[in-house]
Amino acid sequence: MFDFAPTDGADKPVLYADLLSAARAVTDGESDGIANMANVAALLWHMLPDLNWAGFYRLVGDALVLGPFQGKAACIRIALGKGVCGTAAATRTTILVEDVHAFPGHIACDTASASEIVVPVMADGRLVAVLDLDSPVRARFDAEDRAGLEALVAAIGKTLRHD
Repeated sequence: MFDFAPTDGADKPVLYADLLSAARAVTDGESDGIANMANVAALLWHMLPDLNWAGFYRLVGDALVLGPFQGKAACIRIALGKGVCGTAAATRTTILVEDVHAFPGHIACDTASASEIVVPVMADGRLVAVLDLDSPVRARFDAEDRAGLEALVAAIGKTLRHD
């Protein structure tokens, strides 16, 4: 099948290039968005260090609903505009939070989470989901992570449609 291992010691641009290549390999030719989200969540979990949650919240009606993920059980529904995920969805912008305890209205699904990044997933100009990564390490995510994850969802966003 596929053998995508972490790129230990690689700089972030190399790591994200490898991740994008792997994501394209597992989503290419597959039209089921939920299956693609599951594989991408698994790739993120295995290829990125210092995560305690990696996955998707799908836009269903006027709320975010838990999608495929890796990590501990999570919140099932998040209202638009609430918490980091809901705010990223409502504003259609990536939100990088160095300290989740300082984010007003943060929803603590896992008390071990210290930092978070949420990237809106767009397809054909509309929001279909958000990609959510949590870390137990404060300030784990930076501008390189943001750029890498935004490039990832921009490149494969259409394959993550679930309608």
